[in-house]
Amino acid sequence: MTGFIAVVLILIGVVALMWSRGMRQASGLPSGEVIYIDTRGWGTIDQPLFSSVYRLTGKPDYLVKKGKHIVPVEVKSAHAPGDGPHHGHILQLAAYCLLVEEEYGHRPDYGIIKYADKTFSVDNTDELQSMLLDVLDEMHNAHEAGYADRSHDEQQRCAQCGYRHACDERLT
Repeated sequence: MTGFIAVVLILIGVVALMWSRGMRQASGLPSGEVIYIDTRGWGTIDQPLFSSVYRLTGKPDYLVKKGKHIVPVEVKSAHAPGDGPHHGHILQLAAYCLLVEEEYGHRPDYGIIKYADKTFSVDNTDELQSMLLDVLDEMHNAHEAGYADRSHDEQQRCAQCGYRHACDERLT
């Protein structure tokens, strides 16, 4: 009888392991230790990453530690565009790579954008970082000159914005 119970427990363990691996693959997360989470469904949200050097703040959905490397993961609920990730999503991921480098002292080799139906690995190249820094300069210059305006007319997007409370251009 004890042998039967042991076999049943082992089978339950194997099924649980297979289920957890399937759930991790579906989430788009690479293997490794999840060290940062910004998804409300998992509990308390971690503090944003901040860079005083680049005047940049961001909250990636996940940071996964693989050895000494940290991989930022951004999850999008929409389906993937047919021609690859949106340019803005790539720059968002590049910003997370920059914040990870400053916060943890190691530059990520890549980051991941997970759409509802497809996952993209984006290399964190010097060219991508340079493009991001150019965009950040443009944004900071526009803000300082008083030209930073709301970039959309979407009620839903405005209502869910984390800066809505301080925005004098909010729609709702």
